[in-house]
Amino acid sequence: MIAEREYKKRRDLLVKKLSNNSVAVILSAQGMTRSNDTDYPYRQDSNFYYLSGFKEDNAALVFVKTKEVKKTILFVQKKDRTLELWSGERVGVKEAKKRFLVDEVYSIDDFYIYLKEFLRDKKNIYFQSNSKKRAIKKISKLTKALKTKHDIVPLIHQMRLIKSPAEIEMIKESIAITARAHHRAMKMDKKGKYEYQLQAEIEHEFKINAAYSDAYTSIVACGNSANTLHYIKNDQPLVSGELILIDAGCEHNYYASDITRTIPVNGKFTETQKELYNLVLNTQFRVIKMIKPQVKRSHLQEVAQKLLTKGMIELGILKGEYKKLIKKQKYKKYYPHGIGHWMGIDVHDPAPYKDDKHQEIPLQKGMVLTIEPGIYIDKDDKSVPKKYRGIGIRIEDNILVTKDGYKNLSQSIAKTIEEIEAISSSF
Repeated sequence: MIAEREYKKRRDLLVKKLSNNSVAVILSAQGMTRSNDTDYPYRQDSNFYYLSGFKEDNAALVFVKTKEVKKTILFVQKKDRTLELWSGERVGVKEAKKRFLVDEVYSIDDFYIYLKEFLRDKKNIYFQSNSKKRAIKKISKLTKALKTKHDIVPLIHQMRLIKSPAEIEMIKESIAITARAHHRAMKMDKKGKYEYQLQAEIEHEFKINAAYSDAYTSIVACGNSANTLHYIKNDQPLVSGELILIDAGCEHNYYASDITRTIPVNGKFTETQKELYNLVLNTQFRVIKMIKPQVKRSHLQEVAQKLLTKGMIELGILKGEYKKLIKKQKYKKYYPHGIGHWMGIDVHDPAPYKDDKHQEIPLQKGMVLTIEPGIYIDKDDKSVPKKYRGIGIRIEDNILVTKDGYKNLSQSIAKTIEEIEAISSSF
């Protein structure tokens, strides 16, 4: 778990980034009703959690900064035995004062009373851009002295770009659970089964290992379904001789994993499938080996595009001169997405890709990103040899940038043809 002093360190750093004579307000996520009196499972706003570790709804963080004062105030729900009977125990004001290293704690019932005082004579206010407009408008009415409104979200996202040692350990724990889930999928006898049954096996493994939620909706796509990049229907039969693209990761203690493996339904790759699979795999190996500080993601993207283009020319999927195909971006028909994305509390961590001058941010020690090349050939694409049609392949790992290079945090998950077939042989 992440220590309270680390959350305090983050809050202190954020306060330093604020203008003098300012107040910042960060609201918790709202609970969401599913239907009538039934709610969706609650998940805290990622930025709020990053700064506090506080998991309850109906809460707020307020930062006050002047030349003389720098303080953080947490607002929480007060204890209420009747409501707790229905919705679960609350931390309450008294316990929050003991547990969280903030300067002051008050009941959320008194939020606007205290906030009006904090805002007195202040010239700047920071909001989350994703806050409800009604809340922003109500807060703004509390004072007439405000001169400037700022979006605090970019400041927090910038901080989230570099992961602390404790965060990296949390991501490792999430990946370890996901590894067991993918290996369970490989070992499962898939004869006569459906995509949703394989999904159930994966997500069962998540939950029995205390990963109570998925990092995203699992993709279990057999055959041509894999050529829909965000396929989540997961309702088709698992057909012997086809490949299954499984993109599934869990969220454990608020930190995500994001892993894709492509495996054969019957446990054995055909020669045609091996040709495409090894092209994607070798591309991924080459790109991962390039990762180190100061390398740019755009360069990794370019290398992946070039390697996949060369391979597709050799296989007869793309036809024409290599340089012209690259220039005209013909590879995009079969590889339409990016090489990867930041990962952390959110599976697509919203940390910036460009700096304030709109220049690409190069890789730095402590960043975590996915590397996920792929090839997707629709069953009706008559421009490619028939044997390749209807095959979709993606291979994705989670990579930590280190001082001198990288560490593949998900390297324990089988991904070579030999490794996958060896695990699959158990069914």
